[in-house]
Amino acid sequence: MPVRRVVPDIRSEAMMEESRDFYGLLGFEEVMNQGWVMTLASSSDPTAQVTLTSHDRSAPVVPDISIEVDDVDAAYAVMRESGADIVYPLRDEEWGVRRFFVLDPNGTVVNVLSHR
Repeated sequence: MPVRRVVPDIRSEAMMEESRDFYGLLGFEEVMNQGWVMTLASSSDPTAQVTLTSHDRSAPVVPDISIEVDDVDAAYAVMRESGADIVYPLRDEEWGVRRFFVLDPNGTVVNVLSHR
């Protein structure tokens, strides 16, 4: 299953702008901002990204990492068949992604997604 990108999700208690400015010093630029979640990308490599989040708008938990795959439905089927702990079921979100959350063996919440 092809992976398109892997993005760390940083829970931010600071103001989003403060975090954006900090990571801007390292060459990141704001590419998406919904108020509660902001993604920053490298100007030289747009797949090098960091996501800042204060909470999750629709899920009961905040993910620790996001993995974008080509086929999220196939990834969901593989995880369910493996018996993995799905903590947020597969669904379409209003901001244009289809996603689910699964716990890895370390208790890390993994957001697995595809863009629609």
